[in-house]
Amino acid sequence: MNQNLTAIARDNMVRISPSKLSLLVNSIVNMKVSSAINQLKFSSKRISKTILKVLNAAIANAENNKQLDIDKLFVKEAFVGKSLRMKRWRPRAKGRAASIIKPFSKVTIVLEERSEIKKEKK
Repeated sequence: MNQNLTAIARDNMVRISPSKLSLLVNSIVNMKVSSAINQLKFSSKRISKTILKVLNAAIANAENNKQLDIDKLFVKEAFVGKSLRMKRWRPRAKGRAASIIKPFSKVTIVLEERSEIKKEKK
């Protein structure tokens, strides 16, 4: 991986489970940045706005820190990991309690500048 042609952006506290988030994130891998932005803008998922912010941060990092051309950027990698879990309790019948686990996720988006177009997802 050529470090000069890649840009990275991360968000370590996304309030959704990793399995739900990975469905959305995997849909933009190997896409051109403009089509990935369009897919996230018109997605019906709640978390797509947060992923769009991370993608825009990666684009800004590529433009300002690495001086890469925005028109040639592709989403090289996008992966999700586990973060902390908030534990809450809900009262139940007969004095019992049921646990509620509210998971958080980490998301990382890696952009790459490509001169030629490889396979692009549609």
